[in-house]
Amino acid sequence: MTVRCEWAGNELMIAYHDTEWGVPVRDDRRLFEFLVLEGAQAGLSWNTILKRREGYRRAFAGFDPVAVARFDDRMAERLLADTGIIRNRLKVSSTIQNARAFLKVRDEFGSFSSYIWGFVGDKPIRNGWKAMSEIPARTELSDRISKDLKSRGFSFVGSTIVYAHMQATGMVNDHLVTCFRYAKV
Repeated sequence: MTVRCEWAGNELMIAYHDTEWGVPVRDDRRLFEFLVLEGAQAGLSWNTILKRREGYRRAFAGFDPVAVARFDDRMAERLLADTGIIRNRLKVSSTIQNARAFLKVRDEFGSFSSYIWGFVGDKPIRNGWKAMSEIPARTELSDRISKDLKSRGFSFVGSTIVYAHMQATGMVNDHLVTCFRYAKV
């Protein structure tokens, strides 16, 4: 029997857990994708977001930050009518704003990956949690990254969202030590 983190409770979440969550991501487009999805998840379940992931890919130009940064007010209004995404004005506006901020960071650091991975010395933090109750929702590091992102014009990047982004993109390995993925990522 395969032992995995207990939050992976249905087929969609199991597939995500087993193939993506915690795997180090260095590709800027994928990092932008997770930034968008984590922001969209605020106040919702990750399962809800995963169900709409393809809708987000379609609506936000395959998570191309250059294309999304060009979206105007008319496009934002169209997105608010798109049932394939979470139709929240603040979250839609934030995605466009974050694409613009993302490009500025990329220009300054050569890539968003270089910037964000610099916070962990370009090496994943490997935790050793034995129970889900031990895993924090935020850390001092996610507080610091959140503050820096906000100073650079990002929104919907509170410390909890940033920590979830760190987990999803493998900056931190928060698989339980009993999970079969712990040693693999």
